Amino acid sequence: MAEQVMLTEEGFEKLENELEYLETEKRREVAKRIKVAREFGDISENSEYDDAKNEQAFVEGRIQEIKNMLNNAHVVKDEEVTDKQVNLGTTVMLHDLDSDEKISYTLVGSAEADPLNYKISNESPIGKAILGHAIGDEVTVETPAGEVDYEIISIKKVRH
Repeated sequence: MAEQVMLTEEGFEKLENELEYLETEKRREVAKRIKVAREFGDISENSEYDDAKNEQAFVEGRIQEIKNMLNNAHVVKDEEVTDKQVNLGTTVMLHDLDSDEKISYTLVGSAEADPLNYKISNESPIGKAILGHAIGDEVTVETPAGEVDYEIISIKKVRH
């Protein structure tokens, strides 16, 4: 049985849109590239054909990956999200009790994670540690560099 994928409503919608694009426009585009490359003649030494076939394999693999995620998705509905408890779809301000620094993260499902933009997965060490907690709670996060203690100082529901 496939593992359940946690997603926000926004993340679910983005995956549906990507799937639609891949199954329609992108498939046609790749099929056209393959057809054009075949017209160049001998496909055994045709790099354009090889590139197009590799892209086709990637596109088909991504289509299957997205279908599996959508089929196994648990979508956290906007109405389930509050500013009282950390959940997918909340932005959390954390106070690092050791360094006295503050950092803000938006908690999302693993398929939506974008650490460079401070969107962390519920499966990440920090995400796991803060999920379900409230303002004022102190949590200890196991990181590769050792334990880090945080206090949750604010929770905001992400608006779409």
